[in-house]
Amino acid sequence: MSLLKPHLSFWQIINMNVGFFGIQYSFGLQQNSVAPIYSFLHADADKLPMLSIAGPLTGLIIQPIIGALSDKTWSQKRGRRKPYFMIGALFCSIALFIFPFSSALWMAVGCLWILDVANNTAMEPYRAFVADRLDDKQQYQGFIMQSMFTGLGITLAAWSPTLFKYILKGESAAGIPYWVFGSFFLGAVCSIGSVLWSMKTTPELEPSAEEMEHIKSSSKNILTPFIDIAAAIKHMPKILWLLGLVYLFQWFAMKIYWDFLPVSLNETIWNSTITDNDIYKNEVVPFAGQLNGLYNLITIGAALILLIIAKKINAKFIHAICLCFGALTMFGLTLFTSKISLAFSMVGLGIAWASMMGIPYLIVTSSIPRQQFGVYMGIINMLIVIPMLIYTLSFGNIFRDLLNRNAVLAIQLSGVMLLFAAFFTLLLKPKILNQN
Repeated sequence: MSLLKPHLSFWQIINMNVGFFGIQYSFGLQQNSVAPIYSFLHADADKLPMLSIAGPLTGLIIQPIIGALSDKTWSQKRGRRKPYFMIGALFCSIALFIFPFSSALWMAVGCLWILDVANNTAMEPYRAFVADRLDDKQQYQGFIMQSMFTGLGITLAAWSPTLFKYILKGESAAGIPYWVFGSFFLGAVCSIGSVLWSMKTTPELEPSAEEMEHIKSSSKNILTPFIDIAAAIKHMPKILWLLGLVYLFQWFAMKIYWDFLPVSLNETIWNSTITDNDIYKNEVVPFAGQLNGLYNLITIGAALILLIIAKKINAKFIHAICLCFGALTMFGLTLFTSKISLAFSMVGLGIAWASMMGIPYLIVTSSIPRQQFGVYMGIINMLIVIPMLIYTLSFGNIFRDLLNRNAVLAIQLSGVMLLFAAFFTLLLKPKILNQN
């Protein structure tokens, strides 16, 4: 049964989700530009997974803690979720501004840690904020609009290096091109600006009587968030455990793709090696960004299509099919040798990404207690970052010893993993919502 929440118009739902644009621009820079920055600073390819450990580790720790804290927060003046994602967006902007000034590898790694803590502080309460505002009938619209703005943000993040490459020439003393500076400065503006837009246009709802009782009756001390997280995991709905199995393969696959796409293209299209730094820096990395921008641009259109069909088709079938499209892209990236063919192959990944950013939340939200949206959104993020952490700790050895440092085989492996994720998606048994 739907909660009696105000029905939001189409434009109100858009305003509410605008902040995802800036947050995802930041995540997009991490996906597309951080590994190349490490390479510019002379990091070895098999060290890239370990150097990126900040992402999964901070996501594992920060998001559930922030979620548990926001569940127990309410201020008539400041709200429930807004204080957290506002602080996260502010520090995210600061970190983005500082990042390209890194003059050594250790400085870039330190900036990534700060950026990831800020991103995760912003992301989790923002997703809970969307869930708080919408009743069951509009949940699918909110989460799919989230996918659309995710696509917009990452598209700009992926294409901005190519844009700034033609505007900003030269490089810093550390060897970081000035087009990197332009991309990160723009991200700093987008991060705080888009979140401020959503905060100003979308008021928070006062918690329900049940939620307010939950807030007032709970003890609050330094251990409270950890106790809440442990209790939530203990009583976690079965569907979330099964989602964890889907995410194990899905996000391991995506992490391989993000880290090794430029290296793979270097081998298949340029027949070069990463040690040829000028080609890698000025040709391969911007082209990889264009491909990433293309699949995220496709995500926007795919999200609108999902918005239509999500009312009529069981969400788990939608997600499984979309993951299969993503797998086809991974195989295409290793088989096609022309830039045009590679561009067409990104359609499948765009469809898959639109589903990844919204459909799983639609599948499981109806099974989550509403007074615990925050902590469970954090736990869902744990299910995302645990595979990334496993990847970080293991894939350097896999890449070196099993794949013989072959980035093409790495991308093919990511395609196989997406097929496994699609299979396990079919085992999910979501509650059926009345969305008419």
